[in-house]
Amino acid sequence: MADRHRRNRFRYGTWRGGGDPLAAPYDVRAAVDQIGSDMLAGDTLRDALNRLLRRGANGRQGLDELRRQVMRRRRQLQRRGNLAGTIDRVRAALDQVLAEERETLAAEADDAARLAEMTLDDLPDDTAGAVRDLGSYEWHSPQAQAGYEAIQAMLRREVLDAQFAGMRDALSGNDPAAMARVRDMLADLNALLSAHARGEDTSEKFSGFMARHGEFFPENPRDTDDLVDLLARRQEAAERMMGSLSSAQRDQLSRLMSEALGDVDLESQLAQLHDTLQSLRPGSMRGGSADIRGNEPLGYGDAVGAVADLADLEALEAQLSQSYAGASLDNVDVEALERQLAPSAVQDLQALRGLERELERQGYVRRSASGVSLTPKALRRLGETALRRIFRQLDAGGAGQHDDLRTGAADERTGASVAWVFGDERPIDTVRTLHNTALRTAAAGPVALPLRLHVDDFAVAETERRTAAAVALCVDLSFSMVNEDRWAPMKQTALALSHLVATRFRQDALQIIGFDRTARRLTPGELADVEPEWIQGTNLHHALMLAGRHLRRHPEAEPVVLVVTDGEPTAHVAADGLPFFHWPPTAATLRATVAEVDTITRLGATLNIFMLGEDAGLARFVDAVARRNGGRVFTPELGRLGEYVVADYLRARRGRRRSA
Repeated sequence: MADRHRRNRFRYGTWRGGGDPLAAPYDVRAAVDQIGSDMLAGDTLRDALNRLLRRGANGRQGLDELRRQVMRRRRQLQRRGNLAGTIDRVRAALDQVLAEERETLAAEADDAARLAEMTLDDLPDDTAGAVRDLGSYEWHSPQAQAGYEAIQAMLRREVLDAQFAGMRDALSGNDPAAMARVRDMLADLNALLSAHARGEDTSEKFSGFMARHGEFFPENPRDTDDLVDLLARRQEAAERMMGSLSSAQRDQLSRLMSEALGDVDLESQLAQLHDTLQSLRPGSMRGGSADIRGNEPLGYGDAVGAVADLADLEALEAQLSQSYAGASLDNVDVEALERQLAPSAVQDLQALRGLERELERQGYVRRSASGVSLTPKALRRLGETALRRIFRQLDAGGAGQHDDLRTGAADERTGASVAWVFGDERPIDTVRTLHNTALRTAAAGPVALPLRLHVDDFAVAETERRTAAAVALCVDLSFSMVNEDRWAPMKQTALALSHLVATRFRQDALQIIGFDRTARRLTPGELADVEPEWIQGTNLHHALMLAGRHLRRHPEAEPVVLVVTDGEPTAHVAADGLPFFHWPPTAATLRATVAEVDTITRLGATLNIFMLGEDAGLARFVDAVARRNGGRVFTPELGRLGEYVVADYLRARRGRRRSA
């Protein structure tokens, strides 16, 4: 029993094995903040998300860095070697073979040697023609004959290695049995692919094929489709490599390859494989050329491999750019990335994919047929972040002191309870009510269960009532706000105020009104998504009209009107309902705007204006408005705009704006 007790004891301590093993692989909230910062600066959500993925997050490389690595690898590959190196290598080996044969013939004094020398003198100048004519030549030097056969074996290996990565090792010993295994593999491969092309289920056939011939496929394909993709990639690279040569080089190499096989059955099997792959993957056989120009001669198989790698890198570069319609990280070829870059690159890509999925899974981003959009949860996060930044700047003693401590019908409990009276809408205090019942019952004699409630027992929670406010925040959306880098502070301020009202003053009614040549009501989501447009005009007249309508819908609330702008009024709504714009401002525009200022004043609202920039015309106008309405003019630095607006809202909703 003691042993079992000892075995069940656990000791807990600080983790010392590195980073937190339970930590999330990425900070989704920090990613939302970054996306929001870019959106507030004028980006669309799609652009902001792309910017995050390009930069990377949580210490992971972004798409831009992965793309730079791909481009460096591509430049290295383009300087790797000479695609026509097979011809050069065969020419060098052939010259050595012919030198050995001529040396042997020179030592022989018979007519046969002289005739052989004449045959060698008549060989074609081109390498392929010389190799072909030497196929029927009677060799006098055993070493030269062995060298010629080695050339043929090398060419045969290069041809097959270009299509099958495992051929070089299988055929390195020039063993006839190995060639027999190759023929058997090709026959089985063509049978497998033909069945696959007919739509048959080839799962068992594929397993049997790999069990017999897996040595030729070190890439270890997963199924028949994977095998087809692998072979089609190599075949496309071979055709693209041939397309990169000059016509003379292409002709010579083609004839060399044909001579090297020297086996009708083998040629037939390879031709059938070529046709089958073209039918199964017609879109992949695009041909073209590859820009690989180095000094090192590359064998045919190495050249095909280099071209295949270059095709991978070109495709990866396009995929990582995400610049095409419908771009998605799911389109990035992870296997190609793994082939071409370090394992950490794949890990970084998977982390970015996970971050993109996590933003959607945790409810920050929503995808639909119309595109991608922020959810209310994300907007709350953006508003919370902006508000936290503002409150860090506000004086701690002044922030939060905005409650009306009169007791009444509101939703903030004080912790005390009072007796219920008829018509009271405050929440019932259940504990106090039952306590009153128990005391009353005990005073009357022995307590009997169940307790019976009496109307005098009921108690309700005492609450604090806050003064409700109707807030109209008018923000300038004209293009000058973008030109002077005022767009982001404006949006951050509006979102922060919206979040403050939604979370701490839910009884307040906030209306955000954006205005350029015309004005329109905006939800927080619409404000976050709004993009800068090249629209001239500052229609404060229309904005104040909408603000007045909002105040009239809430006649019992404290009216609060705040305006953020950087330009004097240059537009108004004409009698026909259409906007009229003119710069410099006309008398008609100024009269219409001032008329709406008077309307706002009659509704009991003080109009406080936050003037951005040093526009002389705007300064004269807002000074006149302040004298006419009794409001105030603020000229905050951009970095303190949110602090000024939020502080003024807190002051105004207490009804102290005139005395402040």
